Amino acid sequence: MTPQPDSRYIVLISVHGLIRGQELELGRDADTGGQTLYVVELARALAQRADVDRVDLVTRLVDDPHVSDDYHQPIEEIGPNARIVRIEAGPAEYVPKEQLWDYLDIFADNMLSFLRDQAIQPSLIHSHYADAGYVGTRVSSQLGVPLVHTGHSLGRVKRRRLLASGVKQEVIDHRYHMDRRIDAEEETLGAASLVVTSTSQEIQEQYGLYDHYQPERMSVIPPGTDLTRFHPPDGSEQKAPIKSELARFLREPKKPIILALSRPDERKNIATLVDAYGESQELQRNANLVIVAGNRDDIRDLDSGAQQVLTDILILIDLHDLYGKVAYPKHHRADEVPVLYQLAAASRGVFINPALTEPFGLTLIEAAASGLPIVATEDGGPIDIIGHCKNGILIDPLDKQDITKALLKVVSDASRWRTMVKNGLTGVKAHYSWEAHADSYMQAIKPLWEQVEPPPIAPVARRPMLYHDRAIFTDLDQNLLGDPDSLADFLRLIRENHSCTSFGIATGRRLDSALAVMRRYGIPRPDVLITALGTEIYYAPQLTADDAWARHIDHLWYPRRVRDVLIDLPGIERQPKSEQSRFKVSFYIDPEHAPCLDEIGSILHQADLNVHLNLSFGQFLDVVPARASKGLALRYVADQFSIPIEHCLTAGGSGADEDMMRGNTLAVVVANRHHEELSQLTDTESIYFAEQPFAAGILEAIDHYRFFDACRVPVKPEDDKSLEDGD
Repeated sequence: MTPQPDSRYIVLISVHGLIRGQELELGRDADTGGQTLYVVELARALAQRADVDRVDLVTRLVDDPHVSDDYHQPIEEIGPNARIVRIEAGPAEYVPKEQLWDYLDIFADNMLSFLRDQAIQPSLIHSHYADAGYVGTRVSSQLGVPLVHTGHSLGRVKRRRLLASGVKQEVIDHRYHMDRRIDAEEETLGAASLVVTSTSQEIQEQYGLYDHYQPERMSVIPPGTDLTRFHPPDGSEQKAPIKSELARFLREPKKPIILALSRPDERKNIATLVDAYGESQELQRNANLVIVAGNRDDIRDLDSGAQQVLTDILILIDLHDLYGKVAYPKHHRADEVPVLYQLAAASRGVFINPALTEPFGLTLIEAAASGLPIVATEDGGPIDIIGHCKNGILIDPLDKQDITKALLKVVSDASRWRTMVKNGLTGVKAHYSWEAHADSYMQAIKPLWEQVEPPPIAPVARRPMLYHDRAIFTDLDQNLLGDPDSLADFLRLIRENHSCTSFGIATGRRLDSALAVMRRYGIPRPDVLITALGTEIYYAPQLTADDAWARHIDHLWYPRRVRDVLIDLPGIERQPKSEQSRFKVSFYIDPEHAPCLDEIGSILHQADLNVHLNLSFGQFLDVVPARASKGLALRYVADQFSIPIEHCLTAGGSGADEDMMRGNTLAVVVANRHHEELSQLTDTESIYFAEQPFAAGILEAIDHYRFFDACRVPVKPEDDKSLEDGD
């Protein structure tokens, strides 16, 4: 990839959900809500600007006979200079976002490989939702470009809401992988140069729950809507088939329409709306109720949550005998959504969003742009929208009388209705058009352009290894030491295949300590030596230090502050000066008296320190820069050598090795290193757990992966002078 700092190439990431350029399947399930539409429209709006060269929206490629083939197209053009790019990661079929966590490292590796092949370097990465934040943190770190993040929905908020509804903590964590999600959100908030929110309430009441709460890095940029699609009725809506579909439910179809449009989700609170309508004879006399809650053929085929919501609605319609007064169509197309708003507006009706919580409020903006007054929950987005547009009434979503009074105020007062419509149209154009959104967005990210750095370039001294087409990286101590016979066999195999294979060691030791151990055990100097937990990289033959890597990881690294924050904690003692380095602060930790690792991370986050924590063997705690780890260093080296990451065999065994083994690498945990710190990897398909210990386990993995099959020999043996014996 050619660095072009002056380019304006923005990359958006939205991992989950079914995303395409046309006819988005909004409401299909919990993962196809407003966020999917938002990212597509954002990509288009930014790409239309003269100060943006290209926008790519990166999502997951899905190959599933149960969904459209559209989601299996690797590249989809969605407008001038705008594309959807689909990346393989995890199962081929479409799965809920909660099942994707184990595959996000693969997504990140594949995405980085795609970006490396582009003619220009991204200027900025913008992640959407927690899973994309996890990916974006890694990709932006490796590219050295700013990260912007939009959470859309936050794990700590969802956990509180679920606990309040009676769901047990262990069920929440198992079903939603909530601990991993919140950890990813904390890491993302620490790494992001800018967090974009829809409302000021998100900043104060939602992001304020996080350790990495940094309001100075947050900007409220209200979402936009497509004013060419959503506009007041012009008469054409009266001929639309969806009008006839609604009319077949209604005894008096010319009455004003109370329109509710959402997924069949308990949090959308539709049942309370039906109950309020059913208990008010006055409301029934003044208006019909139209509920559009997703698409269905058979309620029994839906997930349990949607089944329950729709069943409750039908029971309440029957209880209050609302037949002829309530329409609840089974199907609607995406292009009929604007028509539904227009039909309600033409009837002099009202749009209602009675959700228990509403962080976004996209449907409210669409309704306002279509000439509809709104009634909405007094939470999140609706507060800002009605504050800007003066076109509706806020309600307590749990108070049925409050809902009824608000709806009657709108539909029974023609003057109030006209004023709200006029205010809404004016307010949407001023605050919620995509043009206005893009203007505010570019103003917010303008200072970040200056942070774009060209990707680091390694020293010329390592150039002969460019021609190797694969690499083996292993930890030093308990992987290579402990069994002299298997070590000798391993080193002999490395020499025999060195014409096509680079050999690397990645260790937590400092350089001098690693060299001393290697000399003692007769381990030759490798092509690459990654030391101090990925903070230092050296190349054969002269152990040339990679200064570009050092500059790269120095980003936002404050070692003195790390020492000051942790030194007074109980059970934590600083290791000797000989174990410290420029980019590694090391402590002994007594697990009986010290805070747990999560609490230590929280303390560092609250001190505005974005770092990586490494706990090894339950007693050694190392703190390194956020951009440094064994896995990140390995990927950097592989990129410098032009070796595909999937051609790298990695052998590790402690917690510090985890990110070296996740993703697209071929990984092995040798038998003597089946440590509890890596127990969470046992279900990861791409990691091989060897039956043999020490170097014999690495040899076992080489056979398992058939690693040297068709080994390429691109250079003459006399030209290959690396892998020299140690001094």
